[in-house]
Amino acid sequence: MKVIRIPAKITKLLASARHKGKRIGFVPTMGALHQGHLSLITRARQENDLVAVSIFVNPAQFGPREDLNKYPRPLKNDLLLCRKHKVDLVFLPDNKSMYPASFSTFVNVEKLSDLLCGLARPGHFRGVATVVAKLLNIIRPDALYLGQKDAQQAVIIKKMVCDLNFPVKVKVSPIVRQEDGLALSSRNAYLNAAEKDAALVLFKALSLAKSLIGHGQRDAARIISKMKELIGRKKQAHIDYAAIVDLESLQGMKKINRDCLICLAVKIGKTRLIDNLVVKYGEK
Repeated sequence: MKVIRIPAKITKLLASARHKGKRIGFVPTMGALHQGHLSLITRARQENDLVAVSIFVNPAQFGPREDLNKYPRPLKNDLLLCRKHKVDLVFLPDNKSMYPASFSTFVNVEKLSDLLCGLARPGHFRGVATVVAKLLNIIRPDALYLGQKDAQQAVIIKKMVCDLNFPVKVKVSPIVRQEDGLALSSRNAYLNAAEKDAALVLFKALSLAKSLIGHGQRDAARIISKMKELIGRKKQAHIDYAAIVDLESLQGMKKINRDCLICLAVKIGKTRLIDNLVVKYGEK
């Protein structure tokens, strides 16, 4: 496994591999790898000749009062996991190489970036789209692997790839959960034991919504009300949003008459967690 810090160096190396007919799969991460990331790496390994993983805590997607400085950075363990899962190349740039002093160009996917998490985190998705665009230009993969847990992010990146004609196939893999239903997240490390227990209410609320839809409830507002009622029973939980939206436009739905995304953002103590479920129309 090679660890490369210089953008031009990894671009040159992968261009040579591509010239030899090698198919490249790419998994972008901010490190603090868990089983969710590893499931993406495993899929990329199965479907490609070479697997590249980036580890970069992207400052452009953090707001001024967010957790950039305390975001977990267990680099030694991340590299061990990459090696164990047969990653070929780890791209490990620093801030200066990704955002030099003269940097002044950003990518913004309009409308989609202003909904849901975008309301609470203005500028967040501009930072995400910008860094992913840069990484795609540096790595130039055949396939990009993303996780469904960051559902809005996946929709935005798919839109960017389509609109800007990036020659890459975007593949989104299912959420990886603990046995109790908690979606794996690097930010789960911030939770104490009581908060981890309280955090289980997110998946319970999503499951309740799916059950209500499966049993014929079609009024989105009533379903959301039931979700909020359930979450509100946990004193540590403070709801940012609970929504039922269209899978592609992310616009809120009044009536459930097609496939939909049920999504939540909830603060458990000081930690903001997101989760979601895709519900197929007519599925019980």
